This record gives sequence, structure tokens and C-alpha cells, in this order.
Amino acid sequence: MKTKFSAHWKKSKQPRKKRKYLKNAPLHIKRSFLSAHLSKELRKKYNRRSIPVRKGDKVKVMRGSFRGKTGTVDRVDVRKTRVYIRGIEIVKMEGSKITKFVHPSNLEIVELNLEDKERKKILERSGKNVKAH
Repeated sequence: MKTKFSAHWKKSKQPRKKRKYLKNAPLHIKRSFLSAHLSKELRKKYNRRSIPVRKGDKVKVMRGSFRGKTGTVDRVDVRKTRVYIRGIEIVKMEGSKITKFVHPSNLEIVELNLEDKERKKILERSGKNVKAH
């Protein structure tokens, strides 16, 4: 793998190359790494397995020390591939609270924020591709 980012790079078995690909990716490609699974109801409704997380989505933590907790997405950091959820906080030694970040792969979207027109279009397109039985 070259030093510059290549969108045509396929795969490698070496973890260092995978990490390098994820780190050096431009932001428009890193956005796709922020995808989280949809709940079973949303999966049936939109005929889609996952979608990128956005501010305002209601999510459930599936892995880690906060497993089972739900909250709304407060902030999404595309550069660091992190999602900050309202209600998931850590108490520091001095007593102050900070919001803990969660990786989007450990989340399940329970409720979508459909205020954005672009997002509605994406969901409508994905529903048309599936054949009705």
C-alpha cells in the first residue's frame, strides 16, 4: 500500500495496512465507517441493515461497559470515528462528568432522525431496490 490514500485499494490480511487505510482515508470515505446497525423494526421498514449515524438519532449501546443503555446522539466526530451519546457519562476523579465516546460498530439505531431531506431520499432509494414477494 502506498503512502497516499487509494480508493481502489482492495484488502490485506495485515492489520497494519487496514489501520493505515482507516486512518488515512479522506472524510467523505470516513463517513461510511460511522455506520451502525438498524433495529429489527427499522430493518424491516427500510429494507436496509445499517446506515451512518447522525446527530439526533436514538441509539442503544450493544457492547462495552454501557451495554443496554439508550440515548440520543449528541455529537459525531468523523475524524476520530467516534459517537458521543447524551446520558452516557464518566465521572472523573475530581467529580466532573464527561460524555464517553462509543464506536459506531457497538451501537444499534433504535429511532432515526428524519429532519434531513437527504436522509429520507437515501432510505426511499434503498426500499425500491428490494423486490416485493
